Amino acid sequence: MGLNFRKSIKIAPGVRVNVGKKSTSLSFGGNGLRYSISSNGKRRSTVGIPGSGLSYTTTSGGKSKQYKSQAYQQRQYLNQLKKQEKQELARFEVDQYQNSCEILKSIHIESDEPVDWHYHAQRTPLFNINEAGPREKQALYQLQNYKPGFFDKIFKSNKKEVLENGVLQARKEDQEEYNDWVKLTRLSERVLAGDLDAYMEVIEEMDPLEDLHEFGSGFEIGCNNASTLYVTFDVYSQTIIPKNEKTLTQAGNLSIKKLTKTKYFDLQQDYVCSCTIRIARDMFALLPVQTVYVHAYDEQLNTETGHVERFCVLSVKFDRATLESLNIGLIDPSDALNNFHHNMKFRKTMGFAEVEEIV
Repeated sequence: MGLNFRKSIKIAPGVRVNVGKKSTSLSFGGNGLRYSISSNGKRRSTVGIPGSGLSYTTTSGGKSKQYKSQAYQQRQYLNQLKKQEKQELARFEVDQYQNSCEILKSIHIESDEPVDWHYHAQRTPLFNINEAGPREKQALYQLQNYKPGFFDKIFKSNKKEVLENGVLQARKEDQEEYNDWVKLTRLSERVLAGDLDAYMEVIEEMDPLEDLHEFGSGFEIGCNNASTLYVTFDVYSQTIIPKNEKTLTQAGNLSIKKLTKTKYFDLQQDYVCSCTIRIARDMFALLPVQTVYVHAYDEQLNTETGHVERFCVLSVKFDRATLESLNIGLIDPSDALNNFHHNMKFRKTMGFAEVEEIV
């Protein structure tokens, strides 16, 4: 049985304040006629015949059951929308996390297009430098076939002057294109001849590892002979490998937990190995070398000294023939290094340890 509470307080003749468990009301009137206003907006009028026991009551205002039902349904609908939005956002975050992990393990798949130095060394110019080039010929044709119209004569149009300037500009562009052909042809000949200075010019001009800067930095490229390149770079895995794993619960909500050591270091290994393969592929695509040494450095806390130290975590000697024979799209980057001479000390629960560079 529920506990009810009601108290009526007289504040003036014929006027009372009624305090109940769910609402408060104000009533006024006397025998035969009484009017009350409730805090929930409901109004009640009562008319009766004193002493007869007969009365008539009317009510207005307040919240009907139908209104309450509609408001409840509206709240339920909004709550459902919020729940769906939360779940969609959770799925989006999980997809982003999974995609970022896949990218870290598949950096090696994309690479630069190979440069055909033989083609560039043998390519003939588009025109004879002693004759008008293609752009100049087109500009001359337009100038020679220009005939001023009626309005050109009346308003003294400068169109002919514009066309004459166009011939000069076209001649300049043709000359620039011819100069580029000469430069590329001579550079190609030097590259094919094994000129190490030409190698460095190509690397400086084309910056082949520019698109890898988001995954590493401090790229240093050198060569001692025409068939070999050396690349050293920093992986900075501490800032690139995610620390937390994002998954969906059975109810579709977002769950964020710290990656286990095994998962973290497995992702770190694939990332570092994928970077080294990608670097070797880009170097082979850029220059006609047969061997590329890639040395990956990382920063880790030395628990003996308490200082963060930089040291070599992976060193690989790639040969062109073996790397080009691999089905790049299907390899596991960590497993693929077994095809090459490499130095790597890796433990599943501790990650990389320091190794010596292969020389």
